[in-house]
Amino acid sequence: MDPVQSAQLAGSVAAHDMSMWGLFMQADFIVKTVMIALLASSFWCWAIIFDKLLRLRSLSQRAEQFEESFWSGGSLEELYDRIGARPLDPMSAIFAAAMREWRRSAAKGLTERETARVSLPQRIDRVMHVTLGREMDTLERNLGVLASVGSTAPLVGLFGTVWGIMNSFQSIAASKNTSLAGGRPRHRRGPVRHRFGSGHRHSGGDRL
Repeated sequence: MDPVQSAQLAGSVAAHDMSMWGLFMQADFIVKTVMIALLASSFWCWAIIFDKLLRLRSLSQRAEQFEESFWSGGSLEELYDRIGARPLDPMSAIFAAAMREWRRSAAKGLTERETARVSLPQRIDRVMHVTLGREMDTLERNLGVLASVGSTAPLVGLFGTVWGIMNSFQSIAASKNTSLAGGRPRHRRGPVRHRFGSGHRHSGGDRL
């Protein structure tokens, strides 16, 4: 390559903005769609992660407070009257469900019958298991989103890499220049999208 062609090639490469924003603005519609989708899903996943962290920390503190009240030796009836209407954590909800079933049975006089008294612990145990399952479903809400994004984002990023390499080869063919520098801007966008997708795998499914 003579000095004139070298100078022209260097000027064309320097004219391209190789920053993250510059690569995004130079991308086509499909590339921009992929990058925006990956960025939006990243914000969504981080919002879920921080929400779960704050929620679990708050529930842990409330569970400790309930446990102290439960084992303090006070009346369980008074404890239920205080938290039964609005339990603030899973442990309180399970306790309230068990006490509610006990009071319902006592109001019907079932606790005084021998046959009913035998089946009462089974009913209370069943109510507690149902309440536990409902509380677990509430805590696990949106975890499926993290699992889905964590497994699909690397594939979407890989699609962006392949698409960027194809565009790079097309630009090289259109410029009739066999040097990789001729297709460098488009080629650089592929790894950027792949890093976006790979980052979702660590920020999504592997966090929780």
